[in-house]
Amino acid sequence: MQYRYMGRTGLQLSVLSFGSWVTFHKQIEDNTAADLMSMAYERGINFFDNAEGYALGESEKMMGRVLKARGWDRTSYVVSSKAFFGWRRDNKPNQTGLSRKHLFEACHEALGRLQLDYLDLYFCHRPDPMVPIEEVVWTMHNLIQQGKILYWGTSQWSGAEIMEAHRVARQNGLIGPAMEQPQYNMFERYKMEMDYLPVFQNVGLGTTIWSPLAAGFLTGKYVKGVPEGSRLGIQGFEWLKDRWMQEEKIGKLIKLMLLADRLGVSMSSLAIAWTINNPHVTTAILGATRKEQLEENLKALDVVNLLTPDIMNEIDAILGNKPVMDLA
Repeated sequence: MQYRYMGRTGLQLSVLSFGSWVTFHKQIEDNTAADLMSMAYERGINFFDNAEGYALGESEKMMGRVLKARGWDRTSYVVSSKAFFGWRRDNKPNQTGLSRKHLFEACHEALGRLQLDYLDLYFCHRPDPMVPIEEVVWTMHNLIQQGKILYWGTSQWSGAEIMEAHRVARQNGLIGPAMEQPQYNMFERYKMEMDYLPVFQNVGLGTTIWSPLAAGFLTGKYVKGVPEGSRLGIQGFEWLKDRWMQEEKIGKLIKLMLLADRLGVSMSSLAIAWTINNPHVTTAILGATRKEQLEENLKALDVVNLLTPDIMNEIDAILGNKPVMDLA
């Protein structure tokens, strides 16, 4: 396993990490979750990602049960939660968003579900235009001072929003966001390769990438349709199916699969390797329902060495979506 510093912090994360979105509680139960987390931990993964909204809190409960049962040294792993969407089916005012009240209460609820004394990473799961950025920065700073979280960050924020949070933090002598959790994969490139460049250069930014496989689309298993029991077939995730099951994207994927065959690697390991080949990526979050899936995804660590400039150019030519600076 390789480890990278999270932006300009002193925290080291494994370049591949393990997350629970979609899978925990919805696709797998405790025994499988325990087996997968144990396999990840034994292979050097030290970051486990979660959020209040995943399976309406049940995902965090499941991860908490596994962590307690395994009894690993707390200093040897990193756990996250995220707040914004809430977890109650009939969310009332103040039970969602980034108000001081919700961030504070969501943090305490996450600690209870995960059975932990503190969160290593705590994310604002989306920007909230209704809450002043000063309120968000002060709340996160206070949670750090209280020892409830160690680092705070954002997810799916724009580069301008992240820089504004840093401006407020500097102006008031507070701790700004240390990391961002964006989607980044072969088909989703703009934020990482264009929007965040000023943030990387000016203040530093760790990144915990979600969906490096585009919700499983980049494994190639959806080329001939949606297999029963797969992620894109789960009720409530039709939006993922609509996003990825498009004729143009499928055509490009077939060409990428031919390239993977030529290199002698799986499409999934090629896609993950492409993501972590970006030096601004701290870690890419893996999701799996079977040990075989996780084993295959971990092979991406070796595939990175095959990504020569010529191969990267060939991938860019297939995708045709590399962000270009607008000089107009």
